[in-house]
Amino acid sequence: MTNQKRYFKKDLQYYKFCSYGFLKNLRLFEPFLILFFLENNLTFLQIGFLYSIREITRNVFEIPAGIISDSLGRKKTMIASFGLYIVSFVTYYFAQTYAIFILAMIIYSFGDAFRTGTHKAMIFDYLKMNKWEDQKVYYYGHTRSWSQFGSAISALVAGFLVFFSGSYRMIFIYSALPYVLDLILITSYPKGLNGQVAGFNQKKISERFKEVTRDFFSTLINRKSLKSIANLSMFTGYYKAVKDYLQPVLQSLAISIPILFVWEEKQRTAIIIGVIYFFIYLMTSFSSRKSGSFSARYKYIFIPLNITLLIGFVFGLLSGVLFESQLIIIAVIAYIIIYLVENLRKPIGISYITENIDNRILATVLSAESQAHALIAAILAPVIGVLADQFGIGYALAVVSVMMILLAPIYIARKKDLIEK
Repeated sequence: MTNQKRYFKKDLQYYKFCSYGFLKNLRLFEPFLILFFLENNLTFLQIGFLYSIREITRNVFEIPAGIISDSLGRKKTMIASFGLYIVSFVTYYFAQTYAIFILAMIIYSFGDAFRTGTHKAMIFDYLKMNKWEDQKVYYYGHTRSWSQFGSAISALVAGFLVFFSGSYRMIFIYSALPYVLDLILITSYPKGLNGQVAGFNQKKISERFKEVTRDFFSTLINRKSLKSIANLSMFTGYYKAVKDYLQPVLQSLAISIPILFVWEEKQRTAIIIGVIYFFIYLMTSFSSRKSGSFSARYKYIFIPLNITLLIGFVFGLLSGVLFESQLIIIAVIAYIIIYLVENLRKPIGISYITENIDNRILATVLSAESQAHALIAAILAPVIGVLADQFGIGYALAVVSVMMILLAPIYIARKKDLIEK
């Protein structure tokens, strides 16, 4: 990788991409999701299975969703995605039984399947239209930073709502509002970002389906492409499986701070989670924005990918050990490093794997990367749940982190795996 200066133009579409990410990440429920499940008497194992259901469902439907996106148009696919999200939020609000929680998670997964990879493909198409292809890391890093800023604002607003309402349930209804705005925003995207649309002619759709499927599998048999996808997916899958367990860790912190005793336990938790998640996402926003300049320091892009990979797992291990040692504040700091690493390396990895991919099936193959990390998350989530129920959250985090470190030689990138520009 050579050192390059940023030169893309911050035009109207740039701000639309940023606004999309900001609104999409106003998921007010997210900082309190595990606590919401625990409040409804679910065990960590049941929560782990819910996470597995989410990842497996999304995994199964992502490739068909990617083909639908490439065949029928990305805008319609995205609109369908946000419609499904909104239905999911309403279902969560009314859910009282484990079966309904499963239904809400499945509907949410359908929304994810239609969205994942599709919007990234729109961004990379736009870069190609403007001959900014070599700016992938910078451009995607900037738009992703706005997503993280949305998460930061979301955490504060959610904390405020829980503090004054005393309810985790209401935040699902409030989460639907920004998704309605995002749905409207997508309709304003230019037609040129729709991709190659086969239309609704059954014969054309069938031909497009076969073409995309053939190109997709031909890409996957390329060893270098697979290695690059694995390098990115292993950490993202780990991150998705462990990140929400920060919530009960922060709840323990809230309970232990004497100055907050004037409030009820849920109010204390709301304050701590809202404020800390706010600062976490401000830092991850900065981390994403700096991906381009960070990766540009290295001659080969696999070097920063490997460095961040190992740092993330090591700090996961440290956080688990520190939490079990009752050093909760330091454990929280170590846990936050996992968030920073994911958002630093994601734009770098996405840029790396897309350099092998035919633009015609970009949405499909980006969905394949999402499938890989979804499968990893689906495997790890119940493992963490079982360990957390039996031994505690810290122990679960430490054991899973050690497992990932031991497996690193299989998927760590090397110079021979580098895809030259």
